[in-house]
Amino acid sequence: MKPLFLLAALGAGLAGCAGEPVKLQQDHSYVLEWIGERPLMDYAHLTVTLGSDGRAYGNGGCNHWFAPYTLDGDKLSFGKVGSTRKLCAEALMEQEHRFFEALQTVERWDISPIEQTRFWPAEGKPLRLWLEEG
Repeated sequence: MKPLFLLAALGAGLAGCAGEPVKLQQDHSYVLEWIGERPLMDYAHLTVTLGSDGRAYGNGGCNHWFAPYTLDGDKLSFGKVGSTRKLCAEALMEQEHRFFEALQTVERWDISPIEQTRFWPAEGKPLRLWLEEG
């Protein structure tokens, strides 16, 4: 009987931990790893910060970007993206353009089984991000 009681107690304890809703971290930077089906180019550093004031911003790999965003539960959307206008290598510019377009199609977010943050478009693969350390 004791093993059954221990299993029941363990299950009740774990259920209490699972009840805490996961939230996106505001005012912390996320580092992008994938845009849809394609990983980022080596040494590209794209970031997303969701400000508590409803403005998102970060680095697009070449230019700094900014956009309004709306977050409601697991629903997430970005408004029109604006950016600085620095020119970089053609491949970086193409990747940045894909990133900005992908941001504007995001409809929801979640956390993957490996604890990676994902921004999901209406169709296709998500943007995949990690919370930046430090």
